[in-house]
Amino acid sequence: MNEESIGFVTAPAFAELLETKLSIPPARPGSVSRAGLIQSARASGCPVVGVSAPAGYGKTTLLTQWAREENRPVAWVSLDRLDDDPSALLTLLASAFTRAASVDSNLLAGIGGLSALGRGAPRLASALSTSPSPFVLIMDDLHELQSSACHDVLSLLVSSIPRGSQLVAASRAEQPHIPRMRASGEALELVASDLALDATGAAQIFSTANVSLTREAAATVTERTEGWPAGIYLAALIAGDKTGDGLIAGDDRYVADYLYSESLTKVPPDLLRFLRRSAVLEQLCAPLCDAVLDQSGAQSQLRGLEASSLFLVPLDRKREWYRYHGLFREFLLSELRRIEPDIIPKLHLRAADWYESSGSPAMAVEHLLHAHELNRCVRLVTELVLPTFEAGRVSTIQRWLSTLGASAIEEYPPLAVLAGWITLHGGLTTETQRWVAFTDSAHFDQVPLDGSASFESARAMLRAMVCPSGPEQMLADAELAVAQEPQWSPWRDTALALHAEALLLTGDLDRAAAVFREAAAVAVALSNTDARVVSEAELAVLAMDRDQWAEAAEHTGTALAVIEEFRLQDYATCLLAFAAAARLAVHHGDLNEAKRHLAAAMRGRALATFVMPTVAVRLRLQLAKTHWAISEHSTARHLLHEISDVLIHRPELGTLVRDVADLRQLIASTDSVMSGPSPLTPAELRLLPYLQTHLTIREIAERLFVSRNTVNSQVSAIYRKLGASSRNEAVHQATSVGLLGG
Repeated sequence: MNEESIGFVTAPAFAELLETKLSIPPARPGSVSRAGLIQSARASGCPVVGVSAPAGYGKTTLLTQWAREENRPVAWVSLDRLDDDPSALLTLLASAFTRAASVDSNLLAGIGGLSALGRGAPRLASALSTSPSPFVLIMDDLHELQSSACHDVLSLLVSSIPRGSQLVAASRAEQPHIPRMRASGEALELVASDLALDATGAAQIFSTANVSLTREAAATVTERTEGWPAGIYLAALIAGDKTGDGLIAGDDRYVADYLYSESLTKVPPDLLRFLRRSAVLEQLCAPLCDAVLDQSGAQSQLRGLEASSLFLVPLDRKREWYRYHGLFREFLLSELRRIEPDIIPKLHLRAADWYESSGSPAMAVEHLLHAHELNRCVRLVTELVLPTFEAGRVSTIQRWLSTLGASAIEEYPPLAVLAGWITLHGGLTTETQRWVAFTDSAHFDQVPLDGSASFESARAMLRAMVCPSGPEQMLADAELAVAQEPQWSPWRDTALALHAEALLLTGDLDRAAAVFREAAAVAVALSNTDARVVSEAELAVLAMDRDQWAEAAEHTGTALAVIEEFRLQDYATCLLAFAAAARLAVHHGDLNEAKRHLAAAMRGRALATFVMPTVAVRLRLQLAKTHWAISEHSTARHLLHEISDVLIHRPELGTLVRDVADLRQLIASTDSVMSGPSPLTPAELRLLPYLQTHLTIREIAERLFVSRNTVNSQVSAIYRKLGASSRNEAVHQATSVGLLGG
């Protein structure tokens, strides 16, 4: 399991907590048996079971009992807000599945990455659908997934659950995939009315609380609470401290706050304060609580709360980590806001201090976003962008940046540079140009927290990549960065690679090759990846141009191995390696291998836009040459048209302009017919993964921020180019040629 993928860096303090996300929770003593519901759901044969109800209906209890009674392998996943990232979600689910099922873990290694819907989700879906034995995949707290990207990924996965296996998910909200699957008889949904307890269940809860209950009283409390399990449990606690039949009075039987207030009437003030203040934490452990409450003794308080069954749920067998029952935590937070509103930012700040000092800066950011410590949060995000990006968690970065807002980012210009890099790699051309323009006019004299030597160097590297003013300015920017970034800088390999790219544009090939070699060596020393892949790929192309095929094969092999190990298939800067591998395969006469690598490069080129013009043009140039060589003339000509679109925005690209003109002249002088199908355009490639989902045309248009007419036109073009007449057929064809999955 990649621990960063679920929100933490590797740190001993969190090893047990991380394990709990993939472990079936401990059974809660005195829980009412849900065997009937479980048996009914199992017997239904439905591949998908949704458990949807408000807090307090025993959803986790039902899931835990199911998991412990199940004779099929069980893959358990407990979700939290840091899993609301498609890459993190896929990694977590793949880890759970490989642990539970008889599946080679190598098949799903590195399943996270930038293209969650296009690559990771189809791979995991294929593994689920072809599982050698039936399994049960259980997901608790599905409501923590808020992003449409995560739900799109999930919709593909739920459709892949084979008969005999089941996916069981619990959520406080309606599960988006349930209505569609229920209509086709593939889903069963358990709702609040199904989970409500009867008088027998109420009597059992009261008995566990050592409170006697007559049959008539059991019926009364069940009626007044409408079978709400949490309400019955609270009524039992209240009844234990009262005499007579005053279990719940009047209309207050529907008010959770009243019930909790009543159940806490005998709790000492210091413990009440502990409960309120610690509620800012999603997970609790004694050292964390001591730090947040600025006191000692949390260990004994947590143990006492657990022993009294006061809404505290243990998360691990060692009883080190806990969480409050969700509804109880909401009540405590409302009490905290009512009684001590001014202390809330301080509590979050102390939590951030503890998480950061304990090796979990990502969790520190989550608390700083609530602590009114905007400047510190901005600086910590700046430190985290690069490692989080390399882990494939771009959605997490985007959420942080969106929450901070443009004005806060502009207050710390080094973060604006990083925002430019993130939008650049996401193919967001307008946003990238905005951040480049801002950083060009910004001033910052301190040392940035992203590891770069200076703000001047950082923005020079971004500007060199975007190359708005031609080769000479790119070379000057790259040379400035190389001069400033020391050997130990995490940005030195990037500076060197950009320097070598600029040298290529000026025609200094020998010097460019030497600098690429240096960049690759520095990247190895720094354990960096993308600059190494770029450098090795460029060295491979240079070797091929000199007819040095053995050297080219060595560089290509190195680049592909790094891509595979660090799942860089969808980073635009790494696509040239696939183009080089395809060209090498054609030289060796291996057409099947060539087409496999061509598909990998073609599918990702949508992200290689004009804001990374040297990458965009060089990639397409190599692809066009190779497609022409294998007589796919239509594709070669189409790629030349795409290059023309890039050159409209970036006409000054030095020797690349000459190379493009040479290829254009060669093609124009050849008397050949348009052979082969036209390739999918970048826009069509962006749309293609959504055809795997059950999203409507309107919903796809909303995801892509285009009109329904545009989506209709693009879908028609995809069908025509793939020779398909339906979504399923288009997806099958795209998968078979390597445009999806893989």
